[in-house]
Amino acid sequence: MPTRHRCLPLWHAGAVSTSEPALDVVLAGVGPRLRALRLRKDLTLTSLSATTGISVSTLSRLESGGRKPTLELLLPIARAHGVALDELVGAPPVGDPRVRSAPIEQHGMVMWPLSNQPGGLQAYKLLVRPGEPRAEPEQKVHEGYDWLYVLSGRLRVVLGEHDLVLKRGEVAEFDTRTPHWFGAADDRPVELLALFSKQGERVHVRARPKGSA
Repeated sequence: MPTRHRCLPLWHAGAVSTSEPALDVVLAGVGPRLRALRLRKDLTLTSLSATTGISVSTLSRLESGGRKPTLELLLPIARAHGVALDELVGAPPVGDPRVRSAPIEQHGMVMWPLSNQPGGLQAYKLLVRPGEPRAEPEQKVHEGYDWLYVLSGRLRVVLGEHDLVLKRGEVAEFDTRTPHWFGAADDRPVELLALFSKQGERVHVRARPKGSA
């Protein structure tokens, strides 16, 4: 009989909550930043006007906060100063997109988390070690949906009454409420990419047994 168990604990880095500054606060900071940048470049309003084509009065009102900054005004000013537009509006820095996470070792597998977002689909790289040569696979069931892509080696997938072996470049996906098990098909380790979902979202790539329509 298939054994019911909870889904494997899927680790993810805690998302850092950051609140973006209110629009009026951002706009209020543009004027002083424009003035400070102009003075740092040792430019007068008249010389900046000649370079940008923007009138002296408009530049003065931008710096004092009397004129709302727009993209049409800020772009030529940014070009004249040789800076990025972000520097004029004080945009927050973009976070480091790299995923830095420690591997997880469990159930004869090493799992490297490849995503940081909480909930939904979770991406992993897996290294599946060979198990007992004659061990009978114990199929289990739980809520969710799994997607597996073999990078190297041969992966055995037992899904209900189906017993399949996937080679490099082959994909399998299945509803984990169906009794299932997967592991190394021989005495060599298997590398694969995996997407796990507790909510049951499907990934629209499907591998079918040979000979099926």
